[in-house]
Amino acid sequence: MTANRHLLQHKYVRVIQQFAAQAGVSPREALGRFYLSATHDEMERGISDMHCRSDGYLADELLLEMSQSVVNLQDANI
Repeated sequence: MTANRHLLQHKYVRVIQQFAAQAGVSPREALGRFYLSATHDEMERGISDMHCRSDGYLADELLLEMSQSVVNLQDANI
């Protein structure tokens, strides 16, 4: 299922704002991280109806994704 483009853009704004607050980063940094994330890709393509999840759930997913990428970088430097 795909979402209405206009509604999806509003969803992105809310998720980015919540992610920025939770991660303690600027909205600009949160925006960049969001658009490069797998979470964004899944929402954009309608995979698993990710766009139907709550803003808080999606912000948490971004946090998990970002923490996992940090762990992967640390493991690569061992």
